Amino acid sequence: MRKYNITRSNNDFFKVEISDEYGYSTTVYERNVLDASKYIMNWWENADKRKKANDLMHKAIANCIELDKKSGILTGNRDNLD
Repeated sequence: MRKYNITRSNNDFFKVEISDEYGYSTTVYERNVLDASKYIMNWWENADKRKKANDLMHKAIANCIELDKKSGILTGNRDNLD
């Protein structure tokens, strides 16, 4: 679910907390509400692209772990370091 919250910060900035429909979230600080709004819209517009990139990274990491298991790197060492 898309959510955002804009609050005034102590140092004349606006704190922008955003989450997208995939559950990814970020917090940034912008100088004014207009810039904060632009950042929110840009974050939401790039949600699909960000999801695809994160899914690809997760798949690559999972494949590396599987290769490590097959080659025996993760066995026989108590701390899993080679």
